[in-house]
Amino acid sequence: MTVIKENWIFAENDLNEINPVTFQLITKMNQISHDPVVVVLIEKAAANLEEVLSAYGPDKIITIKDDALADGDDLEITDALADLIKQKGTPNTLIFPATVAGRSIAPRLQARLQTGLTADCLDLHFEDDLLVQTKPSYGDNIMCEITIPDRRPQMVTARPNVFSAEKKINPNLQMETISNIQWKKDDQLQIKSRVLPVQKAKDIKQAKRVVAIGRGSKTTKDIDVAENLSKKLNASLGVTRPLTDLDEFTITDQIGQSGQTIAPDLLINLGISGAVQYTSGISNAKVVVSINTDKNAQIFKHSDYFFIGNAQEFAKSLEAIL
Repeated sequence: MTVIKENWIFAENDLNEINPVTFQLITKMNQISHDPVVVVLIEKAAANLEEVLSAYGPDKIITIKDDALADGDDLEITDALADLIKQKGTPNTLIFPATVAGRSIAPRLQARLQTGLTADCLDLHFEDDLLVQTKPSYGDNIMCEITIPDRRPQMVTARPNVFSAEKKINPNLQMETISNIQWKKDDQLQIKSRVLPVQKAKDIKQAKRVVAIGRGSKTTKDIDVAENLSKKLNASLGVTRPLTDLDEFTITDQIGQSGQTIAPDLLINLGISGAVQYTSGISNAKVVVSINTDKNAQIFKHSDYFFIGNAQEFAKSLEAIL
């Protein structure tokens, strides 16, 4: 196995649009890496997403132009990445976003390469060539530092919105296009169509203000009150996992470990108890205000301000004041 001194990032391409977490990962690796930061992009022949990626200052962009692969499933993309590594050499690290796609492709590739993988990281730093990967464990009650000392690449999935994205001009940026990647057609799955979830006016991942409701605020009136407050605050409305069972909400509205990681300036939690699956998604919120009838609610431990009482009445009163 030939190991090359490069740190690779997989660029997630959602219907010819780069997922913003890719920009965050490029920025983070630019800050911590002493070796070249390389972005691996799979796109259609007519696309030109390299220009978008180049604005964030990677050292190199490797582009695989393949119309069929750009529409391929996770097994096909895994095949292609394995062949790319076979052709180019094994990078020191390989970083994926901890999205639905990243969490699917990364472990498949890890098994092919017989290396290690740390999932859902919240921070990364290098000690020489060793990548130290920080992730929550034991119900998010402690932070573990994990390393992969003996195998390469060191593989990671990193959560969205835990790093910032900053544009940077790299005058030494190299571009490389590869068209001879070998991959096997997945005969067990046929993709009929691809659609992205409908984008709401206020994307919860990018919102500066968020009003969140949980199991304790799931009546129609509770939801109406929360929506009115969010409109008054010019905020996005987020939910915990149980509320995604309602027709009004989807996983794009869900905050937490299996949903979205958010980093707003202001977060107001209405009727949320504070399970670790939820609080793992709000650790980067700047100011957290929580309302719950239970004086021992776990959410209060993660809050800058809290109120013990009825969340609906609190929301109505705050809206009236505003």
